[in-house]
Amino acid sequence: MEIFTKPRKLLLAIESSCDETSAAVVEDETDVLSNVIATQIKSHKRFGGVVPEVASRHHVEQITICIDEALKEAEVSPQDLSGVAVTYGPGLVGSLLIGITAAKSFAWANHLPLIPVNHMIGHLYAAKVLQPLRYPLLALLVSGGHTELVLMTGDTTFQMLGETRDDAAGEAYDKVGRVLGLSYPSGKPLDELAHQGKDTFHFPRAMIHEDNYDFSFSGLKSAFINTVHNAEQRGETLSKPDLAASFQAAVVEVLVEKTLRAAEAFHAKQVLIAGGVAANQGLRAQLTHAMKEKLPAVELIIPPLRLCGDNAAMIGAAGFALAKSGVLADGTLNADPSLEFPAMP
Repeated sequence: MEIFTKPRKLLLAIESSCDETSAAVVEDETDVLSNVIATQIKSHKRFGGVVPEVASRHHVEQITICIDEALKEAEVSPQDLSGVAVTYGPGLVGSLLIGITAAKSFAWANHLPLIPVNHMIGHLYAAKVLQPLRYPLLALLVSGGHTELVLMTGDTTFQMLGETRDDAAGEAYDKVGRVLGLSYPSGKPLDELAHQGKDTFHFPRAMIHEDNYDFSFSGLKSAFINTVHNAEQRGETLSKPDLAASFQAAVVEVLVEKTLRAAEAFHAKQVLIAGGVAANQGLRAQLTHAMKEKLPAVELIIPPLRLCGDNAAMIGAAGFALAKSGVLADGTLNADPSLEFPAMP
């Protein structure tokens, strides 16, 4: 079904999978006319993590405001739109349901088709608003809940090469940050602290030499916590910058090593990093250096910081590709909090 029959190709996109309420208007796949994001970090910071019920309440308060602001900023009306793209999983079930309900209501009221988007696929398409994607493409997807290597051989053709067997990289950052007394979310402050120290503890690089593309960060997290607790029991004071630097060095080395190995094995034309942890300056710097040194002919795509976290613009960009492949939904669309990548409806 061809949905882009109007003079302008415009999609309203909605993202509410976790603790960011976002609405965007995207034109012709890559032109982001608006990308409104209402963050909840301050509300969850005092709990040291995302509280699902609190997140849901914030989404209820913000979702219509974000949609109205996105349309106003883009200077378009509902009648100009060709469809509504919405995240339906994975994520927090309550948060997802609010975004889905808003999207279904808006689509029904304005006689627009509904496009269901896998949140993780959305992260990959954040790069498409920057430049054309060339296949085969290797994506390193790193966030609070996911650490995966995905091969894209076409616009909507994905192959999972490897994933974490336990903790995701972002999850490990938050847990280690809590031990160091850093505020939530801990990714940015831990990254900043790491740049002040040195890799003196030499924590384990789990699975770095195994003949696969999977990851594991649980052992690293345990080694870090045990090092800190043992020192406390002996009355020793360890350097927090050195602890942070050592932890980050272990995470980044494994991510970069396996990404380069996969890119070479599958003859990738481009490598991109996506997800919240893609904002990590240590990862960005090390991957850039390693690519120039070992795979200089392969193009590296690093999205700007504003497109690394959860946002609706990436959902809109993915919505175009999915709609052109015939992926549409109806009023029965439901949240799938455990949706696997790259599963599609």
